[in-house]
Amino acid sequence: MNLLLCGHAVPNVFDGNLDMGGGMCLKGIPTSVEVGFLTLLESLNLCKVGRYLKCPRWPIWVIGSESHYSILFAFTTTVQEESEFDDRESCVRQAFDAQDQSGGGGFISPEALQQILVDLNIEMNQDVLNTLCSSDIVVWNDFWQALLELDKSKGGLKDSYNTLRIRQFDLYHFNGIAKTVATVGDVSQQQPHLTRIKVSVPPKWTPDTVLAEGFKGSLGDSPHEASDSGISNPEPAQHAPLVDCIRTRWQCATCNWAGDAPSIV
Repeated sequence: MNLLLCGHAVPNVFDGNLDMGGGMCLKGIPTSVEVGFLTLLESLNLCKVGRYLKCPRWPIWVIGSESHYSILFAFTTTVQEESEFDDRESCVRQAFDAQDQSGGGGFISPEALQQILVDLNIEMNQDVLNTLCSSDIVVWNDFWQALLELDKSKGGLKDSYNTLRIRQFDLYHFNGIAKTVATVGDVSQQQPHLTRIKVSVPPKWTPDTVLAEGFKGSLGDSPHEASDSGISNPEPAQHAPLVDCIRTRWQCATCNWAGDAPSIV
């Protein structure tokens, strides 16, 4: 699958290569791709899909399950757009993961942290740096919270397009193996399963902010928000294994659909 998506027969789905030390290097996706990939295995913490595969050029993703592949897609590239806050987090996380030798465990060495600060041209208060490096490892959550405090002290990031509002858009899932029964005239036929999924993504700030907002945000007038679904109020959330895949790309997303649940088996 990696050979098909990125042109390289690499065994892993994270970004770049992972140096394990002792001359051992695990190869991942080397560059950005046209069509992406999401997998149920990531929701089970069995692998880590990198940003290259999660954010392809076109809004099309191969979906991997325990049994076979299906396709998730959108008709607009706006589903890929991110706020300044999200873009900042993704950039920093990509640099962090490049130094993470734990295989996606979310921690690095103090020496690796120093390299990240140099690479991203970040000036951090020495007291904060000492606190982060007080043990043998630096945890992602601690590092990211420290950066948020740093950005806040400098005036904070701009809410470039309604960061504190719920985003809503449509995704479509196609499964060529799972069949639905459709009546054409007087004849019942089995057809491949195509499901329209209405997705709502809550604000991606801190968990406290999301809880405080209570998922009560509404769509604004920003052209960056995908509103092709025509929904103004969130509908009751539904769940299927595909939703777990979607949440690896859009955290905390809620989904609903009409009819049978989308199947990835």
